[in-house]
Amino acid sequence: MTAVATWVASLKGWRRALFAVALGALSLLAFAPLHLWPVLFLTFGPLIWLLDGCHRDHRELGARLKCAGLVGFWFGFGYFLAGLYWVAEAFLVEPWRHGWLIPFVMTALPSGMALFFVVAAVLAMLMWWQGAARAFALATAFGLAEYARGHVLTGLPWNLVGYSILGGGAMMQIASLFGVYALSLLAVLLFASPAAIAAPEGSGLAGGRGAIALAASLLLLLGAGAVWGERRLAHADSAGTGIRVRIVQADIDQAEKWRPENSAEIFTDYLDLTKSGPTGLNGIALVVWPETAVPFLLADSPEALSLIAEVLPEGTSLLVGSARLVEERDAQGTLTATRIYNSLLVIGDKGEVLDGYDKIHLVPFGEYLPFQDFLESLGLMQLTGVRGGFSAGTGPRLLAVPGAPPASPLICYEIIFPDDVVDISERPGWLLNITNDAWFGSSAGPSQHFHQARVRAVEQGPPVVRAANTGISAMIDPYGRILAEIDLGEKGAIDSELPKAVPQTLFARLGILIEISMIGLAFACWLVLRVQPIGASY
Repeated sequence: MTAVATWVASLKGWRRALFAVALGALSLLAFAPLHLWPVLFLTFGPLIWLLDGCHRDHRELGARLKCAGLVGFWFGFGYFLAGLYWVAEAFLVEPWRHGWLIPFVMTALPSGMALFFVVAAVLAMLMWWQGAARAFALATAFGLAEYARGHVLTGLPWNLVGYSILGGGAMMQIASLFGVYALSLLAVLLFASPAAIAAPEGSGLAGGRGAIALAASLLLLLGAGAVWGERRLAHADSAGTGIRVRIVQADIDQAEKWRPENSAEIFTDYLDLTKSGPTGLNGIALVVWPETAVPFLLADSPEALSLIAEVLPEGTSLLVGSARLVEERDAQGTLTATRIYNSLLVIGDKGEVLDGYDKIHLVPFGEYLPFQDFLESLGLMQLTGVRGGFSAGTGPRLLAVPGAPPASPLICYEIIFPDDVVDISERPGWLLNITNDAWFGSSAGPSQHFHQARVRAVEQGPPVVRAANTGISAMIDPYGRILAEIDLGEKGAIDSELPKAVPQTLFARLGILIEISMIGLAFACWLVLRVQPIGASY
């Protein structure tokens, strides 16, 4: 490996940048829908050697950090360009309005997200030391960066590195112990450690027995995790609640959805799918429609609510995504403000709205604009086209659902935030995720979104009921297994019994303490290796 490490470390200028971009982009093969996780040995390993080159070729700390920052930026640019390319699909729904923005968005978005990897690479370089210490430095830095990526500003924890090792059913069970943030650190350590055995010639950074032992131990740990996961699945509790749920997927083209002339037909489609099947809604307690299922304000449409009441038998409730308009008035009754929310409504069998939830994590540039008034004055508009943008709700909180355990409602990408999917003061009986992935066509985006929803079930322990406009809709049990599914681009309805939640997982109990402990442990291991004398075989 020394010859390869030397060649990689010797790359300069545009060759180094292009190589780093390629490594980052190649890394995305490890995620849904392909889950080719071994490829990360071929990407994080050479990343170690690129940073070795920065350390070897620059004697001054400032020059080393600048070199490392550039390597981190280009690696991150490739990673996020390949991982978020599907965002461009949303700008093609109305290409005459938004299509011209694609080159800017697909440059600015990966560049902005790559800044987290810049910080990770710079921090790692500050900790750079010979042997296995380099792997711990990189893992600690990336662990911190991935946690920051999920929390800074609005946060976007999409394709966290930890998801790469959670593709299979058995391996996915590890999420119940550690959560995906802690597993991101472990994944970087795993994939970087074999490369830490070797180093470029003249760098003095090569590892010895310690680096070999680390790589071997991590591979054994990965195997042990798979075995434990298999045992967990073999003893899985498959008990149900006795509550039958119908999930409806109407497969409405996003470009056609908001045309006024299509409104009645779309609503009729949902009603027909809701009462479809040889026995209709007999035995069904809950019906679930996706995010903004109908292109009008459902709560303000008595006629639509009346038609829903005609379809729902006694004791059956509808959970549906809809925009919701709220007018604020002063004491004299004068209108002072109008707000619109992306909401989830609970509608009873008499057509009454029983409860509701307003989305908390709004999508920047999709549901609102930063500096909304100023940018609108320049003629810019978010993708949804709602003047003034959507307003954010408050939460997380539980949703009261008649005849069912309380649910934790999650609209669209709210389910990708590991630390925010439940109200820590009261545990939900299930997670309800409604989404509209029609914005992203048949790209990898919907598959990645669905995989992250499955991981949330394993992390927290409740089942996930997921309704998507164009897919993927599914009933997911607390072990991440798919009990019923409507695939991407299909139209239909599925019936499934709501599983019981399993006892609270270790991650659900400890959460951030596990994440902090993992970072602290990795740093402690680095510190032990750091105090070894130069030239020691570690």
